[in-house]
Amino acid sequence: SGTHKIKIGFEEYTTQSNEIIVVPAGQIFSIESIPIDLKGFICQFHPDVLIGKYGNLEMINDFNFLKIWGNPKPCFPDKESEFIIQLLHRLQIEYTESGITNLDILQPYLIALLCEINKNALKAAKKGTAATVLTSKFKELIYANINQQHQVDYYASILNVSPNHLNKSIKLVTDKSPTKWIEETILLEAKYLLYQTNLSISEIAMRVGHYDQSYFSRIFKKSEGLSPIQFRKRIDKS
Repeated sequence: SGTHKIKIGFEEYTTQSNEIIVVPAGQIFSIESIPIDLKGFICQFHPDVLIGKYGNLEMINDFNFLKIWGNPKPCFPDKESEFIIQLLHRLQIEYTESGITNLDILQPYLIALLCEINKNALKAAKKGTAATVLTSKFKELIYANINQQHQVDYYASILNVSPNHLNKSIKLVTDKSPTKWIEETILLEAKYLLYQTNLSISEIAMRVGHYDQSYFSRIFKKSEGLSPIQFRKRIDKS
């Protein structure tokens, strides 16, 4: 219950009663404040929890909503929301009583929860337009290739469409151009590396496909108002 706002990457999402927001591993996110009237569940898990007696790595790959390029806000009809709340209650009870030791119970409930979410996510994907499908494929490609490829022409050729068609489709669905998506993905990856690693600024610049450190620092500061070094120092202080 209540309303919750969260920024995932460069997008802001609002969730309300009986809704879910998914933050994939490795994604940058921020929450400005948590309202007093907000009530709900937070379910955090390592992917390894899904591998074992009842799960496998291939199954995890089917859950696109857990990936950085996936839709972080799957929607459900009221009846489906009830099932998901029941599963979350059961997970909470089992985890509170036994912790992580009783995976024979926790793992099936978690898999069932993710399958319920995925079922509705797949329904929404099937109803999507050709532009929506193209946008999802484009996002997947840029997250996989951001350390090497920054050209719209490259992604258009991989997707077998013209750069002009790709540009129109992405703008129609997201209100942002492919170039803007590429720029933001570079910055997100750089932020993640600044926060999660001890790599030098020059090493991070190379990791995101910029072999000129000074150019990388300029575009980072233009976007964030801070140099990469200042950004890292601010993280350390917090």
